[in-house]
Amino acid sequence: MGNNLAVSSSLALLGRLLLSAIFVSSGVEKLVDPSGTVGYISAANLPLPWVAYAVALLVELGGSILLVLGYRTRLAALVLALFTLASALGFHMDFADQNQTIHFMKNIAITGGFLQVMAFGAGAFSLDARAGRA
Repeated sequence: MGNNLAVSSSLALLGRLLLSAIFVSSGVEKLVDPSGTVGYISAANLPLPWVAYAVALLVELGGSILLVLGYRTRLAALVLALFTLASALGFHMDFADQNQTIHFMKNIAITGGFLQVMAFGAGAFSLDARAGRA
């Protein structure tokens, strides 16, 4: 592909949109069913389930919106990477269950994607680029 700025910027935008999609969807689900989410957090024996719910909601919706807009992208990607890794460790460690193993590996891969965004920034099609932070 060479150094075609339009292509690489388009791919960076597409990558941000694809990484964000799962978190927007999950955040909306949490917003619609707070008690179900708190129950799920409680079942995982994590402390302060309502606090964890609020943090998850803020990170998933807030972080994904920042990522889509390309605003403070590196920070948003770092927070989402840490959140995704913590989710893998907190909810998907039952490796005897193939579904949990798949979710764990998915979270690890998504964490890697966020680290790439953190390392390379949002690209030209972002609010960061407009502000000279890309």
